[in-house]
Amino acid sequence: MKDYHISRHNSFYTVGLNYKKADADVRGKFSLNEPAMKQLLLQAKAEGVDGLLVTSTCNRTELHGFAQHPFQLIKLLCDATLGSVEEFQEVAYVHKNNDAIGHLFRVGTGLDSQILGDFEIISQVRSSFTRSKKLGIANPFIERLCNAVIQASKRIKNETEISSGATSVAFASVQYIIKKVPDISEKNILLFGTGKIGRNTCENLIKHTKNNHITLINRTKNKAEKIAGKFNLIVKDYGDLQTEIRKTDVLVVATGAQSPTISKDLIYTKNPLLILDLSIPRNVAEDVAELENVSIIHLDALSQITDSTLAHRKKFIPQAEAIIEEVKHDFNQWLETRKFAPVIKALKNKLRSIKDEELDYQSKKITDFNTGHADAISDRIIQKITKQFANHLKDESIDADSSLELIQKVFQLEIDTEK
Repeated sequence: MKDYHISRHNSFYTVGLNYKKADADVRGKFSLNEPAMKQLLLQAKAEGVDGLLVTSTCNRTELHGFAQHPFQLIKLLCDATLGSVEEFQEVAYVHKNNDAIGHLFRVGTGLDSQILGDFEIISQVRSSFTRSKKLGIANPFIERLCNAVIQASKRIKNETEISSGATSVAFASVQYIIKKVPDISEKNILLFGTGKIGRNTCENLIKHTKNNHITLINRTKNKAEKIAGKFNLIVKDYGDLQTEIRKTDVLVVATGAQSPTISKDLIYTKNPLLILDLSIPRNVAEDVAELENVSIIHLDALSQITDSTLAHRKKFIPQAEAIIEEVKHDFNQWLETRKFAPVIKALKNKLRSIKDEELDYQSKKITDFNTGHADAISDRIIQKITKQFANHLKDESIDADSSLELIQKVFQLEIDTEK
């Protein structure tokens, strides 16, 4: 990437791990909450990284950024999480330059999701960019790439049926509950945690179970009350969690803690209790499975539920890939223009210097010389001239390198190669 004058570092990398090789326990070790992601970005900035995205979801944790060597990004991730470099290397992947760009396109468009066509990930990419930009670590390449991925995602969603039908972790969770629990509309359901996946699961529960015995609990009660208000549900205090678990038939855990929020000593039930753990890392302690009458299913198992909906979606993969290639081509064309950006900038500065000298000369020579008008006209002419040169260099039929060399020679330009 050196020739594109985008970063002080030579290469763009993706380092990460996902559901394909890393199970929930390993992904949990490398998961990052919002404060941890911000701290990682600030640490990267302090170390001289000048373009970086961080994404961490239930299915993947990835860093996309510029570095001299990918280990710089790997170390940032391992230092910010509970995982070690050795554990990371066992399940990780590293992509470089064009491969890294292509990977981010597939991730952001749902082609690399655990459930094909799940477009929840694009909001994560958008949030990642917003976070990096606020912290001053999103360079023009990162911004342009994220915008391109978002554009591809929108087109795929609008122009194909790859997201048709109701298939998501939230939907799969509710279908599993309906299948496993008889007379679900009459059962007590407790939803613990009202983040994004919790809210989606709640909406699916209401829509598909016709159950009016749903109780919400969240550490921050007002967040649960906002959701409950929309659907006329019951909200209980966090302190009532143990009592409510005793009364429930189905417990859905969608908390975002870094350690278990549901432990063995919280559960005392004589009736069958189904627990769905939709959290990464796991938020239900492993020994809970030892309890009599209690059965647990985790997000990973739910994500593997496939049906005719997914079979239908797979038919649109080639169409989605063709859209990605179109958008990626436009992005690569923009990237190519970065090669001659320093020359165009130097040319503009040279023309402005000539303009300033000439205006100064004419203002002394001509009585009542209107400097303001002359300055405005000259700037427009400079803009038109530099645009002509830029368009010439974009022409794929010409030898851009030879043209750049000629422009530098004719105008005796001093090129600033810093990004």
